[in-house]
Amino acid sequence: MTSKKLNNKNLSEFTSQVSVSGYDRSSVKAGIVHVGIGGFHRAHQAYYTDQLLHDEANKDWGICGVALLDFDQKIYNTLKDQDGLYTLIVKELDGTLTKTVVGSIVEYLFAPENPTVVIEKMADEAIKIITLTITEGGYNYNEATKQFDFDNPAIQYDIDNPNSPKTIFGYLAQALKLRKERNIKGVSIQSCDNIQHNGNMAKKMLLSYIEKAEPSLVDWVKENVSFPNSMVDRITPATSQFEIAGLKETSGIDDAWPVVCEPFKQWVIEDDFITGRPAWENVGAQFVDDVAPYEKMKLSLLNAGHSVLGILGALMGYSTIDEAVHNNAISAFLRIYMGNEVTPILTGLEGINLKNYKHSLIQRFGNIYIKDQIDRICSESSAKIPIFILPTVNAQLKENGPIEYAAFVIAAWAIYSLGLDENGNTLNIKDAMVDVLHEKALEAKDKPELFLGVKAVFGNLKENEVFVASYVNAYENILKYGVEKCVVDINSNVLNKI
Repeated sequence: MTSKKLNNKNLSEFTSQVSVSGYDRSSVKAGIVHVGIGGFHRAHQAYYTDQLLHDEANKDWGICGVALLDFDQKIYNTLKDQDGLYTLIVKELDGTLTKTVVGSIVEYLFAPENPTVVIEKMADEAIKIITLTITEGGYNYNEATKQFDFDNPAIQYDIDNPNSPKTIFGYLAQALKLRKERNIKGVSIQSCDNIQHNGNMAKKMLLSYIEKAEPSLVDWVKENVSFPNSMVDRITPATSQFEIAGLKETSGIDDAWPVVCEPFKQWVIEDDFITGRPAWENVGAQFVDDVAPYEKMKLSLLNAGHSVLGILGALMGYSTIDEAVHNNAISAFLRIYMGNEVTPILTGLEGINLKNYKHSLIQRFGNIYIKDQIDRICSESSAKIPIFILPTVNAQLKENGPIEYAAFVIAAWAIYSLGLDENGNTLNIKDAMVDVLHEKALEAKDKPELFLGVKAVFGNLKENEVFVASYVNAYENILKYGVEKCVVDINSNVLNKI
């Protein structure tokens, strides 16, 4: 099939092949600035907003996407070349593909190219909401001190160079300063990252920065900016050349960066928007008074489950999540971990059947058409594990509850951090702390508990004798017998006690 470039000019050419946004994009104005226009945002918030824009009453809720980092230039260039359009490819459980061209991103900016333009856009009175997908590590939170990390060189740069910032905190501070000086109404800053109480985290970190960088702005922010918490969920693996080529061949769409995702999606939002919001509930989002129970469920079951499968699967030589979950021993391990260690700490989940939710997770992880890469899931584990797994550990330790499975995963991560799988193949480790982790992993070969000395990740967990004993036992067994045999044994021991 002859292909044509995806852009406004050619959009009408694709209506017979895929679902195409039927609204007049030229009449849509940006009311939202989104920072971090990667795959997840485009599969999730941008898709919800696209569906809402079919109603002309919502035309003031388009998205201005901001590529924040130098690394993000490729996605910026792609969206610029394609007039903000991209194809969302939903991989159904039966292997069929549902394709939709999404048009909700109507503006796009590359922050390193012109910081002033981004600051001015955030300060524009038409902008009512600033949403964020900046990854767990983007909040500059030190797990050991529980505070904002002012030692970060990028933060120090932003304080010294306020008009040409590099971090989200520098941009937000200057934009809010302009809104105050120009007597423009406040804004809602909504985190869409996998952090429990993500709105609270965004507020705490931003205020910490402003207290030092722009202290006269603190009271205004407290009075004029809201930080609604939210819980987001949709598995969105990295797009491969296979999907790009397939889209050309089957639909005639030349899209340089389509997005691939699963059919499931969920968005639970605290209704705390200071200057208005889109009616996302009309397209499937759920507004609640308290997001915390839903955040906790998702982070400690889905996100932690991903990390469990990723770390154990990586050591065993698997490359995708579905391969790992189709190993019966690993699947059983995950089910027992979710049932014995996570479920007892979850409460307040109105309208959620946990048994069904956990069953659906195994199905979602096992979608053979998603092919979520394990090295993507394991990336930045130093930021993910303190959020996804350690809260479960700490909660169980307080109640003298079970921590054997979580300790096993941490032990496996220590061995993973050595950089080789059990077949001797080099692991593709992507982590801001990769050098520190590798150094500690080498030390741990002689004394396993030394790996727990990475305080920025583990805090004071090394001082807990119960956890350390379980962790060391798991570490030594994995090195001696390998992951799979250990997983089979630990499952058998637990099941025999039931």
